[in-house]
Amino acid sequence: MTAVGIHDLAIATAHHVVGLADLAARRDVDPGKYLVGLGQESMSFPAEDEDVVTMGAAAARTLLHRTGADGVRWLLFATESGVDQSKSAAVYAHRLLGLPPSVRAVELKQACYGGTAALQTALGIVHRDPAERVLVIAADVARYALHSPGEPTQGAGAAAMLVSADPALLEVEPVSGVATADVDDFWRPNDASTAVVDGRLSVSAYLAALKSAWDDHRARGGATASEIDRFVYHQPFTRMAEKAHAALARHVGLPDGERLGSGLEYNRRLGNTYTASLYAALAALLDGDDALAGRRIGLFSYGSGSVGEFFTGVVRPGYDAVRPRDEVTRALAARVPLSVDEYERLHAARPTGSADAVTRRVTDGPYRFAGVRSRARRYENTADRPSAAAEQGGSV
Repeated sequence: MTAVGIHDLAIATAHHVVGLADLAARRDVDPGKYLVGLGQESMSFPAEDEDVVTMGAAAARTLLHRTGADGVRWLLFATESGVDQSKSAAVYAHRLLGLPPSVRAVELKQACYGGTAALQTALGIVHRDPAERVLVIAADVARYALHSPGEPTQGAGAAAMLVSADPALLEVEPVSGVATADVDDFWRPNDASTAVVDGRLSVSAYLAALKSAWDDHRARGGATASEIDRFVYHQPFTRMAEKAHAALARHVGLPDGERLGSGLEYNRRLGNTYTASLYAALAALLDGDDALAGRRIGLFSYGSGSVGEFFTGVVRPGYDAVRPRDEVTRALAARVPLSVDEYERLHAARPTGSADAVTRRVTDGPYRFAGVRSRARRYENTADRPSAAAEQGGSV
């Protein structure tokens, strides 16, 4: 059977960042509750001219500059922060990326699991025709009400993956385990801009899905725990990955040890990126570990509501030369800090509805949300234009 998997991977995030120590001070909360209890250091926050389309297209642009678009026949865009009830985020990204009309463009949704649904769909497409390649984008903005328990677990970011035969990064193995259950742990009604969350139930539903997906994975002949060298998990907050790994270790009778590796580092600073979270964790592991070639990684994806999946992949030789290992770190360092006052004003101003409006230019990213005209969203390619800081005299 032809090896199929992730050929390349890129991560993008938003223009702004909010420090959780600052937020804790404003909320009169012990900083340890956020920094240690949640395991979070900061959260990316989008500027008024950013959304899932701009972040997702930016991640894909970085990827395609390395790989080219030859053989790409599908663009699958996973998000639970969709910008339209009908037109897919993929179609907007398709134009921004300059892809040919012969590329299908579709949006997928199932909470945070959507990125894995897109990846599994892409794997099936390439298995059918190994000459085809699939561009997968997973992008989200995690948004909760101010002063709510979920507020410190907000975040924003995107992952782009090129799925192909004979991949350079990760060969995804064919066996996976799945767990689906109708659970009201987290959802966002159509008339709401922020999610409804039952935090306690969400944690228990996550852990139940992990154990059930693992059991299904093993029943189908998947690798044993002792055959897996590293684990990465969906991270609504990084402590959740640690809880999940400890629960799985107890479930299978395996010491948890150091098998999480460096997979927490990017999410700790990005915050929750929903569909992109698992793949930001994978990027962190690949960037932070020098000895992964030939090693098997176990990946657990969870989307509230709920769907979970456990699958495995084997890291390819030469993986560490595929993508710059400081690429994500540089992007995180380039974010512009927001004071809590600025963050609260920006939070209150979102989201933009369907009324015609023009958004102020803030982001220095290659794409921006320009506003709404004739009730339709408008996006601009700004890659070759002067920076926003230059246009605004250095203002944020």
